[in-house]
This record gives sequence, C-alpha cells and structure tokens, in this order.
Amino acid sequence: MTLENFLLDLLEDPVDHQPLLYLSDQNVLYNPRRRVAYEVRDSIPVLLPDESRTVSDAEHEQFTKDPSARQTGTKP
Repeated sequence: MTLENFLLDLLEDPVDHQPLLYLSDQNVLYNPRRRVAYEVRDSIPVLLPDESRTVSDAEHEQFTKDPSARQTGTKP
C-alpha cells in the first residue's frame, strides 16, 4: 500500500530536516545525503533514527536512479 500524497508532501528526514525519496515498491523512505533508509510498515513511515538502516553503495545507486521514486517535502 502506498502513502498518501498529502503525507508525502509533509515528510522530511528527522535528523537533517530535508526531503526524502519515497520508493513505494521497496516500502522505503530514503535520505541520499545521509545514505539511510527508513522502513514504511503498513503504510506508516517509521522515521525514528534508531530504526533507520545504512544503505550500501549498490542500494544507493538503485534508489537514486529509480524513475518511480518520489521526493517528499514538496509543500512549504
């Protein structure tokens, strides 16, 4: 299940307060600057720094080049 656009417009990384990439196929919110991924469980983003995971170089490439990735935090 994908996240609502309204929610995606508001989401940002809890540490650097910048936009994330939402990869609905992976159920992940990804911060390419910090190279950390946050899981989306049952349509609920788990944006807890302690629950994030570090992303490998291969995953980083995959996530940042995914044409279906949507940037969050697009609304002021």
